[in-house]
Amino acid sequence: MTLELSIVISVISVSFALYSGISNLKRNGKKDTAEETAQLTTVIVKLENIGDGVAEIKADMKNVKGEVQELRERLVAVEQSTKSAHHRLDGLTGGVDG
Repeated sequence: MTLELSIVISVISVSFALYSGISNLKRNGKKDTAEETAQLTTVIVKLENIGDGVAEIKADMKNVKGEVQELRERLVAVEQSTKSAHHRLDGLTGGVDG
């Protein structure tokens, strides 16, 4: 009877140990999955913020390109006006000196 009782207790102990081990593995697996999900979510949010920043920089660059083009056009007009003014001044000084 003692042998049977000790076998039963051993079987119950081994069963409980197996159950505890398996449940711990499942719990740790769920915990790892939750941590990985949180990390991936953080990475995705950061990537979205970077993407928004890049889009904003592109828009700013388009504005800067437009302003530079506008300044080029104004510079050409000023250079033409200066050239014309120099010709007129040369004409005036030519008439006074001559």
